[in-house]
Amino acid sequence: MKKPDDDLSNETTLDPEDWDRMRALGHRMLDDMMDHLQSIRNKPSWVSIPRETKEFLESPVPVVGEDIESIYAEFKKHILPFPGGNIHPRFWAWVQGTGTPFGALSEFLAAAMNPNTAIGEHSAMYVEKQVIGWGKEMLKYPRSASGILVSGGSMANITALIVARNSQTGKDIRRLGIGAAKGHMTIYYSAETHSCIDKAVEVMGIGRDSIRKIEVDNTFRIRTDQLVAAIERDLSEGNTPFCVVGNAGTVNTGAIDPLDELAEICRRYNLWFHIDGAFGALAKLVPEYSQKLKAIESADSVAFDLHKWMYMPYEVGCVLVRRADAHRGAFANEASYLLNHERGLAAGPDPMGNYGLELSRGFKALKVWMSVKEHGLDKYAAMIGQNIAQAFYLGELVSKDDRLELLAPVTMNIVCYRYVGKNPAANDLNELNRKILMELQVSGIASPSSTMIGGRYAIRVAITNHRSRKEDFEILVRKTTRIGDALSR
Repeated sequence: MKKPDDDLSNETTLDPEDWDRMRALGHRMLDDMMDHLQSIRNKPSWVSIPRETKEFLESPVPVVGEDIESIYAEFKKHILPFPGGNIHPRFWAWVQGTGTPFGALSEFLAAAMNPNTAIGEHSAMYVEKQVIGWGKEMLKYPRSASGILVSGGSMANITALIVARNSQTGKDIRRLGIGAAKGHMTIYYSAETHSCIDKAVEVMGIGRDSIRKIEVDNTFRIRTDQLVAAIERDLSEGNTPFCVVGNAGTVNTGAIDPLDELAEICRRYNLWFHIDGAFGALAKLVPEYSQKLKAIESADSVAFDLHKWMYMPYEVGCVLVRRADAHRGAFANEASYLLNHERGLAAGPDPMGNYGLELSRGFKALKVWMSVKEHGLDKYAAMIGQNIAQAFYLGELVSKDDRLELLAPVTMNIVCYRYVGKNPAANDLNELNRKILMELQVSGIASPSSTMIGGRYAIRVAITNHRSRKEDFEILVRKTTRIGDALSR
């Protein structure tokens, strides 16, 4: 290997030459962002990105460094004014949380500390262990369970399903692969389940042909009679059923599957019961939903996001697994360079790499730790309850206007509706509502998203926003009908 030509007589660093100048810019950034957050209600919910900015963001990599003041000026011109908008009070697209000012500050602290929360005897490891413990307390999950913080629901679900795959066959899947299972390893969930579960099944090597998507009833909950029939059919054909996924809030409508029934079916057939509670699991903090979601307490695993309905800055999700030995057994891997020691830096807790796919892990736990301490669980429960009440209020507004139609029952925090006008037969309603949605977004009025329900295009409002107020939903309904009336004419 060739030795570098540089000598060491002029060593350098990436720290600033002028710390006072960096400090002053940091203070200005803090003030600018606090002003931005404080005034966000007065801004459009979304702004189209101009061509100039898109061209600027295609420029080649800098070879020579630029002045920090100039870089910050470019950020303020080309990046800050054109966000996705999820910090805005009238953002209700997909299922995205809002973040908080203190959460943003905690991200700075985490980045400045810059720990790798994967291994070692350092504070970040213990903060994550405490946050996972808090997650178990919030969901009344067993204290003996294990867990890990991940990027979000997709990684949380795949982590849980890997544990299920490796645990349910009685074979050493890590050594032999899924070919050791008898027939197809089959997994069951409703047709309303999030697509990340499909992707997880593909990535795990089980294959789409092993997915059994079960029909839903008229409230968009899985039909347990068809689930049982599908399991019986697979058993008779020599396959290996291994997992049922229940939804604590479906992505389309917020429907909650009959989780107690699913738990009983899993016990009957000795299947792994996983709950995808990406946003809905946290509704368990609300008294009115605690019993509906009680089955979470006995599930084999549960996935949920803290950046959705606990309003944390992106990104942080969590997976909890009832059997810690099964969780560790799915991922633990001894390597000479990752050995634990009795003392020193390599002492510490069991490495987090033994519970997930990643060995490079940021300090996600700090924003959770600081935010929960700032507000307390009672405040979060109140905010989640408020969002649910807002969804029911929006549903009432839609139902009272004969130009609008509710396309699914409001069961939690999602409202799906469409504009039908005075004479719905005269319009292509799918195309009309698509145009209404785009106009709501492009005009900066509000940012719902869309979905298809029974072949009908729906304007979909998912409320995980602590800045939304009653008046915002009144504006949405008023503008929807106004735009719809104008387009119909």
